[in-house]
Amino acid sequence: MFDSFKCLVAGMAASVVMAAPAWAETRITYKSAKAGTSYYQMGVQIAEAMKSGPDGEIIVTVEEGQGSVQNVMEVRARGGDYVFTTPPVLVNLAQGGKAMFEGKGDPSFAEIRALFPIPSLTMHFVVSADSGINSFEDMEGKSILLGKGSFGAREGEKYLKLFGLDGKVNIADAELSNAVAALKNGQIDGFVTAGSWPAPNVVEAAASAGVNVLSLNDEQVAQTKRARLVIPAGTYAGQDEDIVTTSLPVVAYTTTKMDDETAYQLTKTFWESKAAMAEAAAWWGGVDAGLMENISGKMHPGAIRYYEEAGIALTDDQM
Repeated sequence: MFDSFKCLVAGMAASVVMAAPAWAETRITYKSAKAGTSYYQMGVQIAEAMKSGPDGEIIVTVEEGQGSVQNVMEVRARGGDYVFTTPPVLVNLAQGGKAMFEGKGDPSFAEIRALFPIPSLTMHFVVSADSGINSFEDMEGKSILLGKGSFGAREGEKYLKLFGLDGKVNIADAELSNAVAALKNGQIDGFVTAGSWPAPNVVEAAASAGVNVLSLNDEQVAQTKRARLVIPAGTYAGQDEDIVTTSLPVVAYTTTKMDDETAYQLTKTFWESKAAMAEAAAWWGGVDAGLMENISGKMHPGAIRYYEEAGIALTDDQM
């Protein structure tokens, strides 16, 4: 009788163990940018791709971010389920306790590890077609919305100073999420946004309000010390010519708190889903192994495993 009971219990335990993989799922929080931006939509696409991964479902919850700097700051309070996006330069600053991270250092910054590159941050200086603004000089005395706290806001403020417009532009006190409505209502003359092209808020503004997206000349590009990027003509409604602007690499990160298997599956599923995502959104078309060289810090060991399997070379610093 007792032996029969032991056999029954053993059989039930074996059934549970065998069934476990079918129930297995991993939950991840993905923090990108504010709703309505290209980076938020990328997060939604990545979440959908992860759900259909080949080796167990990864459930990704996309959180609205308050900017790349804040995404890095939150590493201090997050666990192993945290994935966030930010330019590599901000990770370097955080780990060195420099610039906006001065006096805010934390040991957790040293634990940040890269997973994969995503489309680059692309600066857009968007102005109403009726504003009379055709160059940066024309922005003097106009009302421009930069947003608050985001990389795009900081970068936009920097560019205005570089181009001699410091104190000469009326900076609107509003969130970037209100930019399109404010432009349509005539409350502002333009806005600045940093998002991979085609940027959803610029698409909406161009289609509904009529806009110009300003180009930088070669001297202005050099002043910014960012990479020159060309947005092809026809990307936005009414855009008849190429737009010359700047860009900055962006990477998806986690920390060493994430287990190796989860990091491996996230990285593998991303790359294997990228072609399908590119069919739905043009911004994925520019993401390839060549962007790996933009990752200046260390990769997560789980991600390294995938890149070694895929034959994608990594630098000594990334290892």
